[in-house]
Amino acid sequence: MGEIQEIEDIYISKGYRGMKLKEALEKDIRYQKLLAKKKQKLKFNATKAEKEKYVLSTNDDFEILKICNILAKKKLSTEDKHLVLFIKTQLEADWRKPIMAELSRLKKKYRIKSEFV
Repeated sequence: MGEIQEIEDIYISKGYRGMKLKEALEKDIRYQKLLAKKKQKLKFNATKAEKEKYVLSTNDDFEILKICNILAKKKLSTEDKHLVLFIKTQLEADWRKPIMAELSRLKKKYRIKSEFV
């Protein structure tokens, strides 16, 4: 996993984020070969849509997704449903965007003014 992260870190240091980062990594042949090799060793099969939406480059990523999918089938409280959905966003390439949206929602709820956002 180290090499995969190192390649991603290089693109991040060059200013790539979100979809631009994902697109750059999709074009990086070395990254794609390492990722494909890694995914062959992983235990859980995700749906095609999940594979497209989420990064899923470690067994932990697959485990998180698997648990979230199991929980989504249960009768959860509104808060727990929201938490499960939020946890799944952390598997996305652009995981900062949902965090900022959630923080924005909380800022409005608690009437917080921020000079940075």
